[in-house]
Amino acid sequence: MSKAVRVSDTPYGVDVTATKAYFWCACGQSSNQPFCDGSHKGTEFTPIKYVADESKRVFFCGCKETANQPLCDGSHNNNK
Repeated sequence: MSKAVRVSDTPYGVDVTATKAYFWCACGQSSNQPFCDGSHKGTEFTPIKYVADESKRVFFCGCKETANQPLCDGSHNNNK
């Protein structure tokens, strides 16, 4: 399995809207981080769907190493 491109050393804080679907970039190649723009086409990666359970601020992973995809779990603090 290929490794995703590390895009950021910090998470992306995003104000999400209740019931809206968001598609997190899992490959790290999107120019619309942290969201998918289709750059994964032709790779083994697929975006991860996130549906907001309420309107609030969430933190999407930027390092692409989270075990809690698509949300940050602090993995960006490891192996910098």
